[in-house]
Amino acid sequence: MATPRVEEVETAPRDRSAVLGQWNGAVSSYYLLLGATVLLVVIGLVMVLSSSSVTSLSGGNSPYAVFLNQAQFALIGLPLAWLASRLPVRFYQRVAWPALGVAVVLQSLVFTGLGREQGGNRNWLYLPGGQTMQPSELAKLALAIWLALVLARKRALIHRWLHVLIPGVLGAAAVLGLVLLGKDLGTAMIMMMLVAGALFVAGVPLRMFAVAGGLVALLVLQMVQDGSSRTRRIEAHFSAECDVTNECYQTLRGLYGLASGGLTGVGLGESTEKWSYLPEAHNDFIFAIIGEELGLLGTVLVVALFGVLAVGMTRVIRRHTDPFVQIATGAIATWVLGQAIVNIAVVIGLLPVIGVPLPLVSAGGSALVTTMLAIGVVLSFARAEPGAAEALAARPGVVRRSLAVLSRGSRG
Repeated sequence: MATPRVEEVETAPRDRSAVLGQWNGAVSSYYLLLGATVLLVVIGLVMVLSSSSVTSLSGGNSPYAVFLNQAQFALIGLPLAWLASRLPVRFYQRVAWPALGVAVVLQSLVFTGLGREQGGNRNWLYLPGGQTMQPSELAKLALAIWLALVLARKRALIHRWLHVLIPGVLGAAAVLGLVLLGKDLGTAMIMMMLVAGALFVAGVPLRMFAVAGGLVALLVLQMVQDGSSRTRRIEAHFSAECDVTNECYQTLRGLYGLASGGLTGVGLGESTEKWSYLPEAHNDFIFAIIGEELGLLGTVLVVALFGVLAVGMTRVIRRHTDPFVQIATGAIATWVLGQAIVNIAVVIGLLPVIGVPLPLVSAGGSALVTTMLAIGVVLSFARAEPGAAEALAARPGVVRRSLAVLSRGSRG
């Protein structure tokens, strides 16, 4: 009886190592994406509570008002993201056209009596119960999936101008046009990045990007010359002298917050800037509060988590064989990671203030739910990587065998 037991203990670890090695390689993308997303949402909830309490109190509300609203949307986004991660790739291919149609209709409604203007942008819709939503957030996800479908089908002809233009670029231009009509330049810029990411992963020749880049630059230049507060902020940012009591006030206060945090921060909840010194402390400039309360280490952690998201999405693009999956993941990655880079660049003073929140972290229900849903879509793609479905299905068996081996080893 002793010999079989020794062989079992000796051979089982080798089998277990092989299975675990294959399992870890196949599902690494899935767990990188899942872990980074969960941590960013948790950090966001904690920092929204810390940065919004004073503003809520000064408005006559509970100090937990903004936090509870954000937590509510996080609880809405969680099951939606889980469901999205379980749906097959073919489902997203089937709903691509209807999703874009719904997005266009919702974005068009902002110009009706249901629309609401905020911060100079008409990009919100009233909902029953006093809630509002930002349809352009849903349009980002719909556009990413739709572009993936049409570009994947035309991948063999993607080197020709006409096949890039129709229907891909024209469809994207229609959505962008509606957003620009609402004067939301920040969201439009993120959408342009999303479209560029999809086209790049699809294999569009770089010479086409050069021409498109010139046209986009002219469009942005035209948008910032409309005499609005947006124009004044951008011009002031790039001028030699900037009024720190007006256009550059928010940037200055954000830098104060980052500078005062030092290496480890002043402590969670101990921010000075959130006492009505820094506008939009719980939204567009929450990164400054993270730097003030958690210090350089806190900001590095947030940046590192976005880096983990980048690694996970890059793995999905490289490992998956379906062009639709590759293009959709590239579009979503460019949207989420590009928006994070733009937000952080604004907070540290490298870019003018354009009203772009930090994904998964800043307060904002529409943005949080849609971004979680988009990550859920990429998780679905990660589950469809070669070997991933089998590895995920084998998890309970691997765990049981591992525990059995460890138990036998301890008795021996």
